[in-house]
Amino acid sequence: MKRALITGITGQDGAYLANLLLDKGYKVFGTVRRSTSEKFLNLKHLGIYENIDFCDFDLLEISNIQNVIKKTKPDEIYHLAAQSFVPTSFEVPIVTTDINALGTLRILDSINAINRKIKFYQASSWYFRNVW
Repeated sequence: MKRALITGITGQDGAYLANLLLDKGYKVFGTVRRSTSEKFLNLKHLGIYENIDFCDFDLLEISNIQNVIKKTKPDEIYHLAAQSFVPTSFEVPIVTTDINALGTLRILDSINAINRKIKFYQASSWYFRNVW
């Protein structure tokens, strides 16, 4: 049985991806931020909440990322988590960059250190504005 780790599983895209992978027979692990209240409406709406193993996850902490990868032993990581609320990204651009860019780098570095055979997919977009 293939194992998938999905960051950002509570979002719309993460929930639909989890549903697809479960239908294909995957064991699915989903990450949730430990500092916020979890919102599982998308997963519950699809009727798959009970089929997901959840892990506390923090993109700012590499040791946490490494522990989650070691614990879940994924064959594939789907990285959908990000600070994606545009007004917040303008209010705290350094934190947004740390989460979105360096958080991704931390995952890649962890894959490199733990198991280079893990397949990695990242869904992202970057918006830059001209401030001059």
